[in-house]
Amino acid sequence: MTLYSIPRKLRTIIFDIDGTLYTSSAYVFEQVDAQVRHLAHIRGKDEDAVRKEIFDYRKRWAAEHGGKKISLGNTLTAFGIPIEESIRWRETLLAPEKFLQRDPRLAAVLDGLAGKYRLICVTNNPVAAARKTLDVLGVSAQLPDIIGLDTCMKSKPAPEMLLLAAERTGAALDECLSVGDRYDIDLALPLEMGMGAVLVSGAEDVYSLPEIL
Repeated sequence: MTLYSIPRKLRTIIFDIDGTLYTSSAYVFEQVDAQVRHLAHIRGKDEDAVRKEIFDYRKRWAAEHGGKKISLGNTLTAFGIPIEESIRWRETLLAPEKFLQRDPRLAAVLDGLAGKYRLICVTNNPVAAARKTLDVLGVSAQLPDIIGLDTCMKSKPAPEMLLLAAERTGAALDECLSVGDRYDIDLALPLEMGMGAVLVSGAEDVYSLPEIL
């Protein structure tokens, strides 16, 4: 866990979901690869060739943008796949129940945090797909509100998603804390906007969050 900034007056915690609220490198990989395989299928191309095209594009984009990372949703737009189509793909292709299971410890931690702060999720998956993940983890009750790819038709990092999260929870930007597993996607923009930020590497770090707040 890396602490970048904790708001002096904390009211809202904005959670990323994938790679943040669970620890499963297999499912994190599958969410990307399922879409890459589908792209290969609809274009009649070899899967490995499309994987390389996606990898090369993201590597080139990072080199041209000071090492920053680009989300898969934004990457796919460069391959002619609009955000609307990405949403449909994720809603049908993703199956968290094959990789994840209930996490009572996470639920207990979020219960405690929900007693002190407003909790909301901001994710690059559509709301329905993200809700399936929270249901599998057993934490939907603790995280009733999700801002997803289909909410603003934007992929993180996008200020619209963060502004809406603050608005929905009734917090000023400097009263919000963003928690995620990818600095460039989840934390860099919140920090620029005056929010706090904590980098985690999975659920084990989230378990410790109450101790630092």
